[in-house]
Amino acid sequence: MNIALYRLDGGGGHWAMTERGRRSLDRDATRLSIGRSSLSWTNGVLTAQLDEVTAPLPTRVRGTIRLSPVTQTQARIPLAARGDHVWRPIAPRARVEVAFDAPSLRWSGDGYLDSNSGAEPLERAFRTWDWARAHTATDIGLNYDVERRDGVHSRLSLRVDRNGGVHTLDSPAQSALPRTGWGLARNAWRDGAHAPVVQKTLEDTPFYARTALQGRFLGQPAAIMHESLSLDRLRTPVVRAMLPFRMPRLVG
Repeated sequence: MNIALYRLDGGGGHWAMTERGRRSLDRDATRLSIGRSSLSWTNGVLTAQLDEVTAPLPTRVRGTIRLSPVTQTQARIPLAARGDHVWRPIAPRARVEVAFDAPSLRWSGDGYLDSNSGAEPLERAFRTWDWARAHTATDIGLNYDVERRDGVHSRLSLRVDRNGGVHTLDSPAQSALPRTGWGLARNAWRDGAHAPVVQKTLEDTPFYARTALQGRFLGQPAAIMHESLSLDRLRTPVVRAMLPFRMPRLVG
């Protein structure tokens, strides 16, 4: 179970992801438990009960997140040629309530829920991708820019309205963001002449970056969450050797 808590005001964050064996997994139609953490659907609300430890410096991350979808879609979008990887924007607009004991924090606000599933590791199908979600007062904008292993470069741009309608848009022009501290390239959409601006780089690793942007979508001011992923970098032996320091593995 991966937990990532960030602050936009300059404060530190918390990140935890421990890989566990089959005996730590339990699931049924409405509940998934991994170790001490779980996800469950009850009366249309997704509840995450989280109890994890950060790495490499161990601190407890423990609390509850409740997500109530406001806008839902049934869209299932294949990202790879054979349909081996599917992206589902389940609830592009949602409300979340967060209550943590460790660290001590409570807030509520706008949320988002999607899923990626695949029949093979991502690095077998893709070389890179950039993904972004733009949140405005009326619409949600979603953008995928994917470079596949077979050499195909595809872009997908969607607008999700308040009723859950999913509308395909012409792919916007891309704007290069400043490279990360690890030198990772990042590209995000432009809205006409308006290029997005980095508000804060939230996650900076050799192969992955998550960034908060300020920009526009269809002429409206938008808060944008953006991620860049280099699967070529992930495949390298050096990066593979670094992973256990952030993602410890418990067998059993």
